[in-house]
Parts: sequence; structure tokens; C-alpha cells
Amino acid sequence: MTLNEAMAEFGPSWLRVWLPLLMLGGFVAPVVLIFWSKTRMIGIISIVASLIAAFAIDYMYKQMGYVKLLGLPHIIMWTPLIVYLIMQNRREDFPTWPKRILTFMIVIIGISLVFDYVDAVRYFLGNTMPLVMYDPA
Repeated sequence: MTLNEAMAEFGPSWLRVWLPLLMLGGFVAPVVLIFWSKTRMIGIISIVASLIAAFAIDYMYKQMGYVKLLGLPHIIMWTPLIVYLIMQNRREDFPTWPKRILTFMIVIIGISLVFDYVDAVRYFLGNTMPLVMYDPA
């Protein structure tokens, strides 16, 4: 069973609504930032952080199954990223639309981090049983 299949079958029902929003905030919005020269580096840094987290989550799933700790790569990569995004969003030299996109990213990544921190705490408090194990077949 793939990670996407496990999330669809064993994840909460709201996850089906949340994941597309997370993809917009974590992957699509940063790509749009690349079109403005002043926000190009922000977009690249955000994409790289999100890709590293995504690959790490996939690797963890294959090793551990569908466990509460799968958000740990988000915590590691996105906590410093959101601080960076907040600092960049305070700059006065950005046009209106990049600032709106940055605000959207901050909100989406921030909400995701709340979920991830809660799940990580639950894992470290003993909720370590996987809901499903990775099955490459």
C-alpha cells in the first residue's frame, strides 16, 4: 500500500480536503513566487524544503509504516522555513501579489505544522503503532 493509499484509507476524512490545500501552499505557491525577481529565491528555498520533506516522509513511511511521526520532516524543514517566510513577508519592497502569496503559504504551512507537532508529541508519548505498514506490492 502506498502512502497516498494509506492516507486515503486510514487517515481522517478531513485529510482529503487538507492535502490539496497543503500542495497549493507547499508546492504551487512557491513556484509562482519564482516569476518575481524579488521573490525568486524565496520560491526556490521553499520548493527545496518541501521536496526534501516529501522525500523524507516517503522514506519514513517505507521504513515505519503509517505512523504519527511522519510529520517530523515537515517540522525539521518547515519550522525554519516559516520563520524565514514571515521575515521576508515583512519586507516593504515586495509587490502586493507576492506578499499575498507569502501570507497564504505562511498560513497553510503554519496549520500543517500544528498538525505535525501534535502528531509528533502523540508519537513520543507512546502512540507508535502504525495504522498500516508499507507494502510495495
